[in-house]
Amino acid sequence: MGTVVIKKYANRRLYNTATSSYVTLDDLAQMVRQGIEFTVHDAKSNEDLTRQILTQIIFEQENRGEALLPVQFLRQLIGYYGDNMQAVLPSYLEMSLDRFTRQQDELRQQFTKVFAQTPGSNIMEEAVRQNMAIFERTMRMFPGFGYQPASTETPASADAADDNKATSKDDDLSEMRRQMDAMREQLDRLSKSSGT
Repeated sequence: MGTVVIKKYANRRLYNTATSSYVTLDDLAQMVRQGIEFTVHDAKSNEDLTRQILTQIIFEQENRGEALLPVQFLRQLIGYYGDNMQAVLPSYLEMSLDRFTRQQDELRQQFTKVFAQTPGSNIMEEAVRQNMAIFERTMRMFPGFGYQPASTETPASADAADDNKATSKDDDLSEMRRQMDAMREQLDRLSKSSGT
């Protein structure tokens, strides 16, 4: 399917020439999500209005509380208008989003591969369990957060646990560092493989 032509009339109605029907901004947003390419032209002058309509779709989405663009990003973006970097920014943003999209696709494929290789396993459940255990150990190391896990310890076992606290903290920190290093290595590999 080629690029769909949308005509915008003076009454602000949008007409999809491929389906011979009027459409809304929501319909156009859905077409974008489905990967359907379209251009919007003024019905009378044939002026290309695609950029304005896409901007209007973003404006509508943001107004509904579906905020995607951080305020600081919007401020920076506005600051580039009239700046000498204005000509470079669009291609940079396009490249960055393209790279982000490719990385997301690669991550999805890797997750699919992992799940396909281990049918019936509870990988996600195990990952959540491990993350919760690390979180609990971390919170115990910082008593200022007031974290009180449900305790089944007797006073005697609590005393024994106190004796091992210093060793446990070091072990927990080492384990967290090891896992963070492993995640960094995996992210580096992903970014290098997506760059090729």
